[in-house]
Amino acid sequence: MKKMMPMMLFMLILFVASLVFAWQGVNMHRQVTVEEAKFHQLQADYFVLSKATREVAPDNSELNKQLVQIQNYPSELLRLKLVGVGKILTGIFIILFNILLALIMMPVRLGGIIKGDRS
Repeated sequence: MKKMMPMMLFMLILFVASLVFAWQGVNMHRQVTVEEAKFHQLQADYFVLSKATREVAPDNSELNKQLVQIQNYPSELLRLKLVGVGKILTGIFIILFNILLALIMMPVRLGGIIKGDRS
């Protein structure tokens, strides 16, 4: 039993890490829908103004800051989507690695048990 404890602890840590990665990825994907709604509202508020009004806005005005926000939103949404998928896939990879470790350790442990019974 004492021989198994370090390996079981390691596998438990891997399992928890995989759940954390998957949870973070899912939360990032949930955040995308909220951010997209904000983005569309920001666009609607900006483009409701006439083109002449938007073009004559002075530097560092609230209107130009709003335009900068609109221009930066797509890259933020892309980051949320791609990093979210990456974290989900990392969680899946870690859990599959954990399963592989368990499958590798089963014959080794069984061999030790059988060898111990014959001695």
